[in-house]
Amino acid sequence: MNYEDYVALSSEISELEALLAEIPAENLIERMGLEARLETARKRIAEVPEHRLAHKARLLFRGKPVFGSHGIAADFAARAAGTFTEAVAAVAAALSENLHHVGPIPDKQKNQLLITGTAVGSFGFEFELPLPQDKQQDLFPEQTAAEKALEKVQALLLQSVEGSDDEIAELVDEIHPRAVKKIADFRNFISQQEAWCGLDFKERVFRFQGIEQLRQSAERLREENIQEGEESFPGEFQGILPASRNFEFKCSDQDAVIRGKVGPEIADADILNREYLHKPVTVKLQIIQVGHGTRYTVHASETGSHQHQSIMRNPNGV
Repeated sequence: MNYEDYVALSSEISELEALLAEIPAENLIERMGLEARLETARKRIAEVPEHRLAHKARLLFRGKPVFGSHGIAADFAARAAGTFTEAVAAVAAALSENLHHVGPIPDKQKNQLLITGTAVGSFGFEFELPLPQDKQQDLFPEQTAAEKALEKVQALLLQSVEGSDDEIAELVDEIHPRAVKKIADFRNFISQQEAWCGLDFKERVFRFQGIEQLRQSAERLREENIQEGEESFPGEFQGILPASRNFEFKCSDQDAVIRGKVGPEIADADILNREYLHKPVTVKLQIIQVGHGTRYTVHASETGSHQHQSIMRNPNGV
């Protein structure tokens, strides 16, 4: 039994118990069928082993390589599944702050998806997510990197169709441009094969409506449309919201206000309020630009003993 089946069965038990509570005990015939269903459901849920229940995702395809709900071209299916799982592994590594611009994808095996069946509706695959290695006895542990990655992949596919350039830039910044390219590789391959896809995960469902919509999505996320760089700005922090990790920074040389995010490696975002609020500094920001959308992020320096070498005080107040 997977996580989704467990939740559905738990809901069924609650509904049956509520129905029986409203039926008088003397109405034996009316209660009989519901009591039998409740007993069966309780037996099934009692058989769930004391370990983590795996989430499942469904990746569905339509188009030229797909023959209704009957089958799918084997060479297309193999490569599509491979490029999709590669993209998920790359996003998982990025969210764990392990992904670099070049080199092997870290923890790729740890975040590997397992094909456990076919998915119908059109035709595709049912993937089971890996269990957390250190929480095998926890029935409902925290989200794994693979779960977070699948949510981000689904969100990026959705925003590439419906979202603004700013919303896409925010996701690209979270996911990492290299991981975004892996998603684009998957989408470009299926587009070349005149196919399109849909992704169901947890209670969220996303479907491309056809190959033209898929190609429009690919155009927005093509490599040439995503620019990444760094730039230094003199000015003052106007404020940081520790919970949302948003900041405002007023530039002294162009009288503009930059709005952005505090990078995840700065664990205590409020330290920027305590140390730098309304003080003249020069801040080095990472800039992600997608189309007309721009995302600014302040990160801790990766070198040196001081965590905030990306923020330098301006002794002369300029």
